[in-house]
Amino acid sequence: MTTTEWITDIALILVVFRQLREGRLDLKSFLIPLGIVAYVAHTYLDSVPTEGNDLVLVGALMGAGAVLGVAGGVYTRVRTAGEHILIKAGAVSAILWVLGMGARMGFQLWTEHGGADDVARFSLAHHITSDQAWVAAFVLMALTEVITRLATIFVRSRMLTAGQPAPASDRVAVRP
Repeated sequence: MTTTEWITDIALILVVFRQLREGRLDLKSFLIPLGIVAYVAHTYLDSVPTEGNDLVLVGALMGAGAVLGVAGGVYTRVRTAGEHILIKAGAVSAILWVLGMGARMGFQLWTEHGGADDVARFSLAHHITSDQAWVAAFVLMALTEVITRLATIFVRSRMLTAGQPAPASDRVAVRP
């Protein structure tokens, strides 16, 4: 793994630790993780192979990413304090995040240190046609996990504030 890959993988894992301490849900809460996965996707996702069972692999890992992301969003505490929405990742949310993001890093380390032959045999037996299929599957898994986690948190925050009156600064005065 290159230094850039180490930094990117560790940054993705550390994103959730920033939320272990309760803080305001703001634009940074969304932009930092989205920015990191956008960079990863731009850097490593050249194409999504469609031959053989490549799409099955991609779909399976994206499905795993979606499950981890939604569960992580559900296990993130979302509450209001005055006019602000606060979030705090719980232990379950953090474990799921590290599991999902760490899986990609662990797989890459394993293939670089002795697992490549096993992956090649598995790929051959299951009609996965190229290394790019594995890259696409893991990158799209990470992207899906981030998007579904953030979407879950966003929806929960909107549901939380849906029944509350708008703050005085947001109300429009209507005069007869």
